[in-house]
Amino acid sequence: MSPRASGSITICDMTLANRGIPTSAGLLGKLSRAGFLSKHWQKRPLFVPGAIPDCGAWLQPATLFELAARDDVASRLGMRVRNRWTVHHGPFKRSEFRKLPRGGWTLLVQGVEQYIPQSSDLLGFFSFIPHARLDDLMVSYAPPGGGVGPHFDSYDVFLLQGLGTRRWQISTQKNLQLVDDAPLRILKDFHSTQEWVTQRGDLLYLPPRCAHDGVALEECMTLSVGFRAPRKLELASRFLEFLQDELPSGGALDGLYEDPDLQLQKHPAALPPAMLEKISRALMHIRWNARDVAQFTGRYLSEPAHEAVFDRPRRPLALPNFVRQVSRNGARLTLRTRMLFHGGTVFINGESHPLPPQDRTALIRLADQRATPAFMPSRAGAALLHAWYCAGYIVV
Repeated sequence: MSPRASGSITICDMTLANRGIPTSAGLLGKLSRAGFLSKHWQKRPLFVPGAIPDCGAWLQPATLFELAARDDVASRLGMRVRNRWTVHHGPFKRSEFRKLPRGGWTLLVQGVEQYIPQSSDLLGFFSFIPHARLDDLMVSYAPPGGGVGPHFDSYDVFLLQGLGTRRWQISTQKNLQLVDDAPLRILKDFHSTQEWVTQRGDLLYLPPRCAHDGVALEECMTLSVGFRAPRKLELASRFLEFLQDELPSGGALDGLYEDPDLQLQKHPAALPPAMLEKISRALMHIRWNARDVAQFTGRYLSEPAHEAVFDRPRRPLALPNFVRQVSRNGARLTLRTRMLFHGGTVFINGESHPLPPQDRTALIRLADQRATPAFMPSRAGAALLHAWYCAGYIVV
């Protein structure tokens, strides 16, 4: 079937304040959440038939094609012709989809939870895993024969079947050598050890570095809930940037390098030992503690997706009217907002703020459930919430 997008997407928010986090009962089959974490998380795969029976019923192929046409959405089109793979990056024109063959290709759209409210709801099923680990919801569409080849991911992923059926093959092989010069991470030698045909609502969890290959048996949509696993080198690099911004002025690191006691040396190109000693002493004044690590981690992991744009209210409510609305209806996060907390600090979209003690319960609920019911904020809480509202982080 060649897709034909029609109409335009109406992206609207959905009130969740009185709904709470969706239950995960049945999501993991007979396993409890604690049982899953101890037996499977980052250890071995799990297949659960019928985990979410109506999974993806709210998402049609035409909607995915519309998202792929937007320049604020990350999308890719992977295609295999004989043994050669090609990858094209969006945005895509609708006419491009009409020219595609009847099979053998896959459209991948990242960050769908930022645009479709039901996608954000779906992520609530996985709230037994810390929000700090959550990456995004990627949705793929493929006609018969479509897939991205045998590969492995460096992060945990839950694969949920929406429309159609797909054959999944997995392997616990240790050989993860990739095909040279391929635009996708295709395994050079893949040997399947287990196989399932997934239907709507089936779930397949794969830990990092588990080799797998999924091929559409008919027109097919798969929803992939991925969990981020930053490289340690990236964490170190970003932490050093954080420290640079947070270094206090004044003290041992202020001023210029000085050497009034400079000595004559035989080789002008040689590094002076006294210089190395002075620089070493200066750098030893760079310190950090557990609070610095928590501040960095909260800001780093709450940063929104790089393509996220926040819609500010055109006519924002004045503070008194805003407080009345919160006290009557509560508030909720917008789809693109990420919010975490630690101790007395709340992190939202890469920012950190002191958590007003009187509003602690409501703001923690807002972070946990992405919505909080009606409450009367304190003066400090009202100012904080109003600033987030004006920035497009929350709505009432």
